[in-house]
Amino acid sequence: MSDPAPRPDPPSSPEVDLATRVHRWVLAVLHFIMTAGLVLALYEQQWLNALLVLAIILITVAPSLIERRFKLDIPAEFEMAAVVFVFAALFLGEIRGYYARFWWWDLALHITSGFLLGILGFLLVYVLNESDRIDLHMRPRFVALFAFVFAVAIGAIWEIFEFAMDQIFGTNMQKPMFGDPSGLTDTMWDLIVDAVGALVVSVLGWWYLHRSDRRSFLERWIRKFIERNPQLFKQ
Repeated sequence: MSDPAPRPDPPSSPEVDLATRVHRWVLAVLHFIMTAGLVLALYEQQWLNALLVLAIILITVAPSLIERRFKLDIPAEFEMAAVVFVFAALFLGEIRGYYARFWWWDLALHITSGFLLGILGFLLVYVLNESDRIDLHMRPRFVALFAFVFAVAIGAIWEIFEFAMDQIFGTNMQKPMFGDPSGLTDTMWDLIVDAVGALVVSVLGWWYLHRSDRRSFLERWIRKFIERNPQLFKQ
């Protein structure tokens, strides 16, 4: 009697497969657009824009390099959100002038950055809290508070960077808003929407630690990161 045929490997989750495929297609489309922009900038001898586009392309491949370097598995949804944010903020915003075309572009990106940084801060402190290699035990409300403070602090550092660039190099990173040419109104609204995005993530993260019925997409991202990187957490 012949040996039974080996069982095929169980199919992977359709959601994961779909997210990965969408991420790859989105990344390919964005790289195509930015490569076309790079070629156009070189053709028109806009050397600074060409350098900026090249830097943006390198930034968008950074998540994959981080995954390989630190042996991490970043959920495709979060990685795609980060890449799209960089594309919208730097390529569309700075190079294509969307900050000047649409008054709300800067605010939308800042609330998104607060959201993404809140997720990053939550995952960072969650890893530290659950790691066997670090003797650290924090309550859920402190984890949520850290995520909020982390996101707002990075947002404040970015505003300092914008101010320094405007003062030293004469750029226009602090955009005039509502008739205020000083950029103070722009800075304050940026910090406010950063805080709003971070607050949303902190509340959802706190809810995640307290409830077992994980339903929001943020909770699925966090659970997916934990399941794919068991080496970072307690067994």
